[in-house]
Amino acid sequence: MNPRSLGLGALLFALAAGTAPAQQAAWPVRPIKAVVPFAPGAATDTVARTVLERVSRQLGQPIVIENRPGAGGTIGSAQVAQAEPDGYTILVHSNSHTVTEATYRNLSYSPSRDLTGVMPLASVPMVIVTSPQKGVRTLQDLVRNAKARPDSVIYASAGAGGATHLGAERLRISAGFTATHVPYKGSAEALTDVIAGRVDYYFSPIGLAMPHLQNQRLVALAVSSSRRSGALAGVATTVEAGFPNSQYDVWIGMFAPARTPRAILARLNEEAARAVRSSEVRERFAALVMDEMVMGLEEFNSFLAQDFQINAELVKAAGVQPN
Repeated sequence: MNPRSLGLGALLFALAAGTAPAQQAAWPVRPIKAVVPFAPGAATDTVARTVLERVSRQLGQPIVIENRPGAGGTIGSAQVAQAEPDGYTILVHSNSHTVTEATYRNLSYSPSRDLTGVMPLASVPMVIVTSPQKGVRTLQDLVRNAKARPDSVIYASAGAGGATHLGAERLRISAGFTATHVPYKGSAEALTDVIAGRVDYYFSPIGLAMPHLQNQRLVALAVSSSRRSGALAGVATTVEAGFPNSQYDVWIGMFAPARTPRAILARLNEEAARAVRSSEVRERFAALVMDEMVMGLEEFNSFLAQDFQINAELVKAAGVQPN
């Protein structure tokens, strides 16, 4: 073999070997696509646009949001799970991401294996509400009435298997009472029937319930999240009300294909954290009655693993049948 050819080959190999790290270090060099698996205007979409507008400015590249609603968020999630793991396709999803593995039989992807967590962005505090005409003023009153009249209590949800359903089931199982579940097409319809007294209670995002709480068309019984909400500082959590293991945290986070290089994931995590901590985003979240969430990569993925397990057990205990 010609020594000069060998030397040239070695040089070309060395240059090629250095190309991938160099390209990775240069990320991003073109626009990023962020898939939101829900319709425009939904809470997840609003959080995505609020945070990613800031992240886009920080990275110096456009982030184009593509809404792919349908099938409980699994259509858009599958698109990202099957995308090239190069940092140019990301997902912004709600905590229903950790439920779908237990509620869908024939997914084309594995939520726990094919997607990796980048960072949580926001928590969405939920409140248990009822109509004043029910004469219930505390969560203890509600549970006591439900136990005294088995199967007579009705609760609403914005859809079977969603956060408003599973949050209500976690409380029901913890408190040990029976209730009839009535799924609605969305929160607006559910709240309408709670206000009218046609159903007994509903787990509502605080932001949606707040106008009705302020004009006293609804009563707040407890907050379902792990900690109290600043928007309803005087309202206890379900755990503080005396029901252990009843909390149900609703959140929105960012994900990427599982094989995305760690350096890119770390950069996305860093820039998302910087955006979420900014006064601009925090003020917007406050207006939406949401709280910012920040975690490192390892912390978030440990959190996700726990959430997958909790929701799998909850779906089974609640008797939710997979689709």
